[in-house]
Amino acid sequence: MSLIKSISGIRGTIGGKTGDNLTPIDTVKFAAAYGTWLKNNSEEKKLTVVVGRDARISGKMVQELTMNTLTGLGINVIDIDLSTTPTVEIAVPLEKADGGIILTASHNPKQWNALKLLNKKGEFLDGAAGAKILEYAEQDNFDFSEVDDLGTITRIDNYIDIHIEEVLKLKLIDADKIKKAGFKVVVDGVNSTGGIAIPKLLEKMGVEVVELYCEPNGYFPHNPEPLKEHLTDICELVKKEKADFGIVVDPDVDRLAFIDENGEMFGEEYTLVACADYVLSKTPGNTVSNLSSSRALNDITKKHGGEYKASAVGEVNVVQLMKDANAVIGGEGNGGIIYPDSHYGRDSLVGVGLFLTHLAEKNISVSELRKEYPAYYMSKNKIQLTPEIDVDEILKAMEEKYKNEEISTVDGVKIDFAENWVHLRKSNTEPIIRIYTEAKSQDKADDLAQDMIKEIKKIVG
Repeated sequence: MSLIKSISGIRGTIGGKTGDNLTPIDTVKFAAAYGTWLKNNSEEKKLTVVVGRDARISGKMVQELTMNTLTGLGINVIDIDLSTTPTVEIAVPLEKADGGIILTASHNPKQWNALKLLNKKGEFLDGAAGAKILEYAEQDNFDFSEVDDLGTITRIDNYIDIHIEEVLKLKLIDADKIKKAGFKVVVDGVNSTGGIAIPKLLEKMGVEVVELYCEPNGYFPHNPEPLKEHLTDICELVKKEKADFGIVVDPDVDRLAFIDENGEMFGEEYTLVACADYVLSKTPGNTVSNLSSSRALNDITKKHGGEYKASAVGEVNVVQLMKDANAVIGGEGNGGIIYPDSHYGRDSLVGVGLFLTHLAEKNISVSELRKEYPAYYMSKNKIQLTPEIDVDEILKAMEEKYKNEEISTVDGVKIDFAENWVHLRKSNTEPIIRIYTEAKSQDKADDLAQDMIKEIKKIVG
């Protein structure tokens, strides 16, 4: 299954047959469905959509197809070209646009691309809007504009710079303090747009930058998901350069991970924990993350007198619960920081600014900062799906087996044991079941995950 249509967009591999992969025809159809949805839900005579992309090899092709489809519908396009997901998110309201499209398959390998869709607030579409767009795409019945009514394309080349200025305006980000700390930092931009944005932001804050894989050519030098097993090069370079720490982002710069001064992972789960600790120390309040995120955020929130809530996985779900709970910070345990004072979207630039200000204020090393937080360890596993596997049946069987434990079925099945937890769910973006576990040691988390995998395999037979 190489073409995945969901309420959050369409994602697929480049090449192959129409309807099975993200071919030019599928790209045009989905862009047309989004444009049609916008036109049907707006009073405006002339609509505007911001389009940006990560540095994937297929990016330029997919971008041209998308932009020209929108202009064919009579929609004006603001082309911000090489960009990041959060940059497009902030550009939509700044440009008073009616929507936005980010062309990125996030952490997926280079053969993948996707259209991620935004509303006029620069936030991901809700389920109802996503479902409607899928319906339009299936109907394949579009009404394109006549020649005098075609849209226009306007290019703006400096939106990453505008984004950086917006980040530096935030009250809790103190560039002067960061500059005085005299940090030396290695940045792994996975040869995508993080290689443009993160070094520029750091240099603006007076940080000495050592660049690793910061050429935005789309040839990912390692698996682009920022997990420990993919990051040996930066871990070695941090030690070799005697840097204070390392920063890693995914191709569209909405996930953020840190490496400590010893070349060890800070833990992408703890990116949000550390940023939340800092934000809550200045502006007490509530926090939100998803069900697959660490218990450590709950612990830190309670320490600051706030309330923690867990949402279903998916940025749109986290954002909605953040709004409902009036959260001052939230996000996802995959290194996604959502800070409402900036915007309701995962933003690694905001995360870098908050984390570095926190570190500069505390005047300690990254490894010492990590020791201040509760020690939990996660194991993230997956089982590849085949058409004959009935995921719902598996989840029901697991729910029944552990019915005497604390169970949440908001998103898949999460089983909370006294000392640890397991979360089983079907991925929104890949044909897999995700199995996340957390315990007070890595061995226990890994063992729990393997036990769950064995049980699932028994059910599948």
